[in-house]
Amino acid sequence: MEKKTTTNSKRVKAAPKVEHIGLVKNDSWLEPFEDAIRGRHDHTEWVKNKLTKNGKYTLAQFASGHEYFGLHKTARGWVFREWAPNATEIFLVGDFNNWQEQPKYQLKRIEGTGNWELKLSEKAIRHGDLYKMKVKWNGGEGERIPAWCRRVVQDEQTKIFSAQVWHPEHPYVMKKKRFKPNTGPLLIYECHVGMSQDAEKVGSYREFMENVLPRVAEDGYNCIQVMAIQEHPYYGSFGYHVSSFFAPSSRFGTPEELKELIDTAHKMGLAVIMDIVHSHAVKNEVEGLGNLAGDPNQFFYPGDRHQHPAWDSLCFDYGKDEVIHFLLSNCRYWMEEYGFDGFRFDGVTSMLYYSHGLGEAFCGYPDYFNGHQDDNAICYLTLANLLIHEVNPNAITIAEEVSGMPGLAARYEDGGYGFDYRMAMNIPDYWIKTIKELRDEDWKPSSIFWEVKNRRPDEKTISYCESHDQALVGDKTLIFRLIDADMYWHFKKGDENGTVHRGIALHKMIRLVTAAAINGGYLNFMGNEFGHPEWIDFPREGNGWSYKYARRQWNLVDNKELDYHYLGDFDKAMISVLKSEKELQKKPVVEIWHNDGDQVLAFMRGDLIFVFNFNPTRSFTDYGFLVPTGSYEVVLNTDSTDFGGNGLADDTMTHLTNFDELYVKDHKEWLKLYLPARSAVVLKKN
Repeated sequence: MEKKTTTNSKRVKAAPKVEHIGLVKNDSWLEPFEDAIRGRHDHTEWVKNKLTKNGKYTLAQFASGHEYFGLHKTARGWVFREWAPNATEIFLVGDFNNWQEQPKYQLKRIEGTGNWELKLSEKAIRHGDLYKMKVKWNGGEGERIPAWCRRVVQDEQTKIFSAQVWHPEHPYVMKKKRFKPNTGPLLIYECHVGMSQDAEKVGSYREFMENVLPRVAEDGYNCIQVMAIQEHPYYGSFGYHVSSFFAPSSRFGTPEELKELIDTAHKMGLAVIMDIVHSHAVKNEVEGLGNLAGDPNQFFYPGDRHQHPAWDSLCFDYGKDEVIHFLLSNCRYWMEEYGFDGFRFDGVTSMLYYSHGLGEAFCGYPDYFNGHQDDNAICYLTLANLLIHEVNPNAITIAEEVSGMPGLAARYEDGGYGFDYRMAMNIPDYWIKTIKELRDEDWKPSSIFWEVKNRRPDEKTISYCESHDQALVGDKTLIFRLIDADMYWHFKKGDENGTVHRGIALHKMIRLVTAAAINGGYLNFMGNEFGHPEWIDFPREGNGWSYKYARRQWNLVDNKELDYHYLGDFDKAMISVLKSEKELQKKPVVEIWHNDGDQVLAFMRGDLIFVFNFNPTRSFTDYGFLVPTGSYEVVLNTDSTDFGGNGLADDTMTHLTNFDELYVKDHKEWLKLYLPARSAVVLKKN
């Protein structure tokens, strides 16, 4: 009889399945760094809970400093407040007291805080009065423009900046109360109000509204990104050395005129996003925050991290609650006071790394999680995105970031920073490198295709061919790299040479292949769409303080005798085609064909087929592609005579696919096209 055996061994439980955070779920290569990703997320949660008293308040309620600090009109008169913990005395001085210290205008410290307050009667100051703070501290004193002031003006003769009381009798009231941006796709026209006019001067908000906005809307863009709004002492800084963060630049006009500009843009269907600078601040002490009350570190990091080594500016201390309060309030202020629809955050790379990204290669994921990142700045950027979308769920936020930090445009819930988009900064670099270093015969469609769609699948990007920096003196725009001095001598119809024909053809193809492959949006800098010939050189001592190159020459694109209008007309037609495919940016980019030997590339998105022949000398007859069965119409051809091309193909014909029994099950047939050298065509399925 067989003996029955039993065992008392315990059943071993299976290890619990690890639930990865969303960012890691979407990219398994991030698994080794999941603890760091969770740590950053948890740190932001901890700071958010601290600032909101564990949810007692919302982030928007916390970010309300602009409602408390600064100068405000009340039912009983005026109240002025400032955060200046190192000050020993503060006076308001200005037109109202002949710029003299007077007891009536002396602030009182609010007990137990670093805040100061002054209450005045209604008649004590008036709209339009100029003023400053006279701040005293142990060992020194000085006149200062208040950190929270909303209006700063410069005297034309003395060039001195002062704050200005701004409380007009008839303030501008927004007529378009609610606006929802069109992001399908987001088509951004990046612009600078001051240099937006033909005349050799500083353009105004009103001139921009009247002269430029209609052009942008007519060209089909649905968003403008406005540079240099925050007040900056030096015009030539392009607006990136900010002094007064709550004051719109008075060079361009009044706050009321800026509000009318934004309101008008909304009525035209244009979203308005602001190029916001929270990555650093100008060093100036009288105009800026450099030494507001005898403590150079009041707003900025101490020691080696105080000053930006490359930008000659100061670096905010994102670890201070008061600084976070200042910057978050700044975001909410521009949205609520002026109606901005969101922000493009400048210099994000500089914020993320202790090195500011200088001298680093960023070759792999370990470079993003090696302990050289500023967790305070990461936390601030994440909180800013949470706040902005709390204030306006339809807001747009874009990160200008070059290192490739994973998660910037991923959802906060997934461990991301919460930006809606990140700039595809690799693309303009690629085009510069290609044009500078490769012969036309060596351009590889496989490389082009990889570069224009090189992005993280879970993060939307804004693609663009060239940056505004390339338009500055010392660099070159795409059109200048392609054509150079022949722009001046052979850009009249009938007088073009081979260099001009090549440049016009490639300029159109570069823009089309970049825009066609977007997964979020497309950006163009003002004037680049028509190949603006001049670089940007702001008035400075070296050019005799001339405005000759700090403008946009719209007369060139309006002149039908010149070739500029070909490029402008093509841009308008290209934008129209992109918008013709509903939610193009969400449709997959499906490669149909590439052949580096022929230099031919074809891909499709929805019902649109994009075909490129980058070959500089060879045209192809009956070049075939397998595509979904049906008939196709040409909707855009870079070689059309309407756009300065040769018009070698008949774009009026309907293209029918040719049957091939081998591909019946795939519902595909052959589409055969004539492809002229150095041209591209877009077809749409009927």
